[in-house]
Amino acid sequence: MSRTALRICPLCEATCGLVLTIEGTPDGERVTRARGDRDDVFSRGFICPKGASFGAVDGDPDRLRTPLVRKDGRLQEASWEEAFDAVAVGLRPLIEKHGPNSVGIVLGNPNVHTMAGALYPPVLIGAIGTRNVFTASTVDQMPKHVSSGLLYGDALAIPVPDLDRTDHLLLIGANPFESNGSLCTAPDFPGRLKALRARGGTLTVIDPRRTRTAKLADRHVAIRPGTDALLLAAMVHVLFEERLTDLGALAGHVEGVEAVGEAVREFTPEAVADACDVPADDIRAMARDLAAAPTAAVYGRMGTCTVAFGTLGSWLVDVLNILTGNLDRPGGALFPLAATDRAPRPAGPGRGFALGRWRSRVSGYPEAKSELPLAALAEEIDTPGGSGKSEGRGSGATDAGPIRAVIAIAANPVLSAPDGDRLDKALESLDFMVSVDPYLNETSRHAHVVLPPPRPAQSPHHDFAFNAFAIHNQVRYTRAAVPLEPGRMAETEIHARLVLAASGMHGAEPDAVDAMVVDRTLGKAVTDPHSPVHGRDPKELAAQLTGENGPERRLDMMLRLGPYGDGFGADPDGLTLDRLLDHPHGIDLGPLQPRLPGPLKTRSGRIELLPAPIADDLPRLKKSLAERPAGLVLVGRRHLRSNNSWLHNIPALTGGSNRCTLHVHPDDAARLGVTDGAYARVKGAGGEVTAPVEITDAVRPGVVSLPHGWGHDRPGTRLHAAATDPGANVNQLLDGTLLDPLSGNAVLNGIPVGVTATP
Repeated sequence: MSRTALRICPLCEATCGLVLTIEGTPDGERVTRARGDRDDVFSRGFICPKGASFGAVDGDPDRLRTPLVRKDGRLQEASWEEAFDAVAVGLRPLIEKHGPNSVGIVLGNPNVHTMAGALYPPVLIGAIGTRNVFTASTVDQMPKHVSSGLLYGDALAIPVPDLDRTDHLLLIGANPFESNGSLCTAPDFPGRLKALRARGGTLTVIDPRRTRTAKLADRHVAIRPGTDALLLAAMVHVLFEERLTDLGALAGHVEGVEAVGEAVREFTPEAVADACDVPADDIRAMARDLAAAPTAAVYGRMGTCTVAFGTLGSWLVDVLNILTGNLDRPGGALFPLAATDRAPRPAGPGRGFALGRWRSRVSGYPEAKSELPLAALAEEIDTPGGSGKSEGRGSGATDAGPIRAVIAIAANPVLSAPDGDRLDKALESLDFMVSVDPYLNETSRHAHVVLPPPRPAQSPHHDFAFNAFAIHNQVRYTRAAVPLEPGRMAETEIHARLVLAASGMHGAEPDAVDAMVVDRTLGKAVTDPHSPVHGRDPKELAAQLTGENGPERRLDMMLRLGPYGDGFGADPDGLTLDRLLDHPHGIDLGPLQPRLPGPLKTRSGRIELLPAPIADDLPRLKKSLAERPAGLVLVGRRHLRSNNSWLHNIPALTGGSNRCTLHVHPDDAARLGVTDGAYARVKGAGGEVTAPVEITDAVRPGVVSLPHGWGHDRPGTRLHAAATDPGANVNQLLDGTLLDPLSGNAVLNGIPVGVTATP
């Protein structure tokens, strides 16, 4: 007996709709096929190899089925009751003795791909009260959050390119043919780029590699890695020098334009050409073409973020969009409005965005968006310090003592953070560690308790994070496609029980967490004069919520209070959970629209084009004009059938071109004496790795490339498929000290390395 069910794909940021074929077996139901949902209001049937392999991901035999608890030094299967008892016993005494900052919370990339990962970690962090929060954002996108925070007053106000309506698209450090998009949710991103070309639009790609995206481009600029900010600054210079700036409708919403012109005065195309290895005439042509296009958008991603000037590069992307009048207009870059966002408030001055409200204990790294750099996690654990509890809540370091316990949720920082060897040893030294993870991987093998969520087909799905970066406003929700087997626990319940165990409420019903959030949210909403429920009774509102469980009630509440919501009856045609359930393929909420000044939360109520932290960092960029790499530099690369470290155990998604090889240009290969297929040793500041060489002119001379997320060769894991072809952990080449100073983001690209042939 087979049936079908809908499921939004959780395997990348494109969030495509899937139709799953499910067949019954003596052990339960399993997914035997996944195809694109042609009726999905957003993806319209598109599917990539990851989505097509949903059944293999869902049915991976290495997925843990029961909790593991460390007994006598060894992880052993345990009941859920034993597991949460162990969490409560392991965490609460540490917190009570050493303070909340003795606990570090580490959140990995998969959290933003699940409902549970969106709804509960913020509650956990608040319940414990720790400032030691580390996420994948600081090895990925934190510079964009910081630049948006400084420009617009909101770290989540990230404009996305209007792919379907633009006439001119400039991509820098982005390879959406492989990534499917990032901080820009767009099913079939490659198809949209092809459509841009087909309608006569122009595509420019700036990338040191000739990627599949670059091959499609009208112009491919093979920039020297790490010099993105210099090139963008020179383009801004040209706009001022040639009087090509035209803010259009933005003029009344921007301050600091003249100051930016003065700040980039010395970054002429001629001054940056040698550093970027891009001719000055090409830089001028790109700036002129951008200004002359009827509509245009500049979009930067990983390549602009994971370099030494990540925040400056991210800032300059928006500066170019603003100075050409392309921010907040159709065909340019627009601010999405998701169904669970807060309903728009009257425009006006806001609280602004602050950096460095506290600092890490050891190196004094400033927080950004309430997070510390993931690269600092190891030193925060293994560096001795004073003991006791710091009572101050102002600026300065966190508690004097080291991190003694870690809660890792869907995180594998041993592979994804710099210097995994040091972090590996640091995690082993912890007093207590709990991992919420479906696998026993390179990080969770150190845990005292492992709490495995069920397979993705057994969880509901709504994209809280990615809808806020979507190129078209829409809303979709899918309930679990497959029921839980006996002995399994819903992912949302695991998270709720973790909150209770860590906060001193162990033993309470998990619904208490959701009820607490509902009470707090509605209690605040009824006191807000701009809320549709101002002045009403929060208990009466709570009684109206629908849904089969606490998470659905929370989703219903967020939809009702959101920009398209019914306001608990204020708009009878507005959005509710029930209405969304009546539309299983989603609801189209329309194309992105101009929204300024609504998204602005700066203290001035305007776009602050040259914030002080940016101005203070520009001398560092100017200094880099005279710097040149002495030898080879390393860059990473993405692959369509991979996602960081978490899909390498699926045979259908590995092999072929998705291999951990070292890309070397033929000229460099000849000079170094390395041959195709042979192994080479790569050495960086943090260590060395060996990898097979793949000689290709797709990478520019002087640059070598290794993909991220590999290195599955550590003992004690249960990743049988990944272990057969473990690859090399590129992050082991980093010692963790090189960070973008404003965002704390690790510098992963443009780092100097040595390459030698192995004997």
